[in-house]
Formats: sequence, structure tokens, C-alpha cells
Amino acid sequence: MSGKTILVIGTYDTKDDELDYLAGVIRQQGGQVVTMDVSVLGDPTKPTDYSKHDVAEEGGSSIAAAIATKNENKAMQIMAEGAALLTARLYAEGRFDGMMVLGGSMGTDLALDVTAALPLGVPKYIVSTVSFSPLIPPERLAADTQMILWAGGLYGLNSVCKASLSQAAGAVLGAANAVEKPDAAKPMIGMTSLGKTALRYMVFLKPELEARGYEVAVFHATGMGGRAFESLAAQGAFACVFDFCTQELGNHIHGSNISAGADRLTNAGKTGTPQIVSGGCYDLVDIVGWQGLPDKWADHPTHAHNRLITSVVLNTEERRAVARAHSDQLSTATGPVAFLLPEHGCGEWDRDGADLHDKDGLDAFLSELRATLPENVEQHDVDAHINDAEFAQKALEIFDAWRAEGVVKG
Repeated sequence: MSGKTILVIGTYDTKDDELDYLAGVIRQQGGQVVTMDVSVLGDPTKPTDYSKHDVAEEGGSSIAAAIATKNENKAMQIMAEGAALLTARLYAEGRFDGMMVLGGSMGTDLALDVTAALPLGVPKYIVSTVSFSPLIPPERLAADTQMILWAGGLYGLNSVCKASLSQAAGAVLGAANAVEKPDAAKPMIGMTSLGKTALRYMVFLKPELEARGYEVAVFHATGMGGRAFESLAAQGAFACVFDFCTQELGNHIHGSNISAGADRLTNAGKTGTPQIVSGGCYDLVDIVGWQGLPDKWADHPTHAHNRLITSVVLNTEERRAVARAHSDQLSTATGPVAFLLPEHGCGEWDRDGADLHDKDGLDAFLSELRATLPENVEQHDVDAHINDAEFAQKALEIFDAWRAEGVVKG
């Protein structure tokens, strides 16, 4: 018997059977269940631990107000706000160890708000008819959200949907039993990068930062990795960030689906977290390789990284636009920002003599940064490539100075 408690959320007026089945599997596996009803119009066949009235009132509204909107979207947003607040409060009070939400598109919309209200390390499971769909924007996914497709479950129980539901129940309970939550006692450094082929500064920096008493989390900046990084930065989870691979910002402004959201390069600044920034792989825009090359990129060189990702090489004016986007995003920062400008390239494929090297394009990017970076950003020209030891040493020099001044805690 695990003794772990799982919060199960859903519209109990229409999905009683499915939600009760989930709860039953959790209990059969030794867990305990707390239930929350987020329906609006109907009532469950038996009371839940937290009623729809509790949910609406937690958000400062009421079921009557939700019904009075005569609009299912507005009504469900009332419930989503209340459910997120109530879930966060219940977790802070120690009422559950993991949570799961069951729903279609309406329930999934609510589930994204609820999961985002919980910190990293709390097991979060969404069972949805639209799991993994392009309907779900990456910026709304909490860093450690788990999803499973609710196959064959649009209406009523059957053996197909039970296969999904039982897996979900076992997964969230197993996660609650096994999870090792982040150690809040040790200060964390957030770092962005790609694989060691393209960017390698973390190989030098990670052991150096660890020797100084910090834990280092390196995020793979291919859309969802940057989203996780931004989500944690927004929570103030980092003592400092080494945000050296900002390619996702270029992806976003140039219309790629491989985006970390419009708020890339802003959340550390909103919380006042010290930032050391550079433009790793700024010259490339990643696109979904298996979808084919959009017409707008037809005259651009490309690099097929694998069957999932193809990188488009930007021209000079497109690189200038990426530079301006960096300046715009960093202008809102409330904490210290240092921007490192590596004068010999920002990715291994952009090194002098490499296949994608473009000196004019690099110079255009750097000159646009020098012209547009706001006054709140320190500029540091580095006579090196981003993968050279001199670049990492400069970053560490800035970090150590900030530590000595008390800017970086820990």
C-alpha cells in the first residue's frame, strides 16, 4: 500500500463512470483519491470531495455566474481559474501527492491551467482526447506534464478507453511513489544548449559551476526544452541563467512550429534573475523535417539534422531581425543582464571554414546587437568562437563577479 493520494479532476456530471473507473484503479493499486468536480450545468451522481461550487468560489465567482455567461468558453474559464487556485492551495496544504485531469478539448484547456499552477516535481497527468495535438500550444505545458491519449473514450466506458485510463491511473500513482523532487536547498543554474555537436560550452561550465556549489540543469533548446526553461524561470527557480542557445526566439519570429512561445528570453528578467546571454545557433531556424520545406525557405540553404528536424540557414536581413528580437525581449528585464558576443561564430557549423560559415551574416547579427541592445544590458565582445574555452571563461568571470557582489545568491 503506497498511501499516496491522487487528486482526480473532471466534469463529474458527464464523465462519472470514467472518473470513477480511474479512482478505482488507483485504489486497487494501493493509492488514495481526492475528487474535484469542474462541471457547470449538471451534478454528479454522488458527491465529490470538492464540488463545482467550491471550485467556482475559489476563483471569486459562482456557478450561477458561469451559467449566466451563456457561453461554454467563458464558463469553463471561470472553472479553470478556480480549479487552478484550489489545486495549488490543496497541494500547499499537503492534501495530495499527484494529480490527473480527464477531459476532451474543454477539459484539456482547463487541465493546462491546473498543471501550470503546480511546481516541478508534482506528478501531473492529463488524459485527453486531444493529447499531443497541435491544438495544445507549447507555452501552456508545465515542464513535467505527462499526457496520454484518451482513445475511444469520447462517450462511455469500453475496453479500448479502459486501456488508456488504467495506464494513466497506474502512471500517476507510480510517479507519486517514485518522484525525486528538486533539491530546493541547493541553488540551481539554468542553462540552454543543443547537442554537444553544435554547442559545447556546458562541458566546461557544468563542472566549474558545480565546484562552486551550484546544481546545473541544461535544457535542450528545441521548443519544449525552452518552454520548460522559461516555465521554471518564471517561478524564480534559478539563481542565475546561462541562456546561450536562444535559437527558439528566431524560430518563433520566423514562424516555425518549433517554438518555445512568444515569451522566450523574458521570464528570467521578469523575476529579476541574473542572466548571462548569448546567441547560440541564432543563424538557424528549425522546421519540422517530415513536413517538407515551406515555400518561404525555398531559396535558403538547409541542414537536415535528422528525420525530425531540418535547419534553415538565415540570410543577413533575417539575422538582423533575430538580433532585434533579442534586444526587445531583454529590454523588459528587471535584473542584471550580460550579453556575450562571440566574434568568431555562434555554432560549430558557423566556425571559420565550416560548411555554414557566413562572416557577413555573423557581422550583421553582431552589429545589429551592438546598435540595439538596451541600456540595461551589458555588452561583452568575446574574441573567440562560442565553443572556445575563452567564451566559457568569460561567462564564468562575469558569474564570479556577480557572486562576489551578491548579485547571484548561493
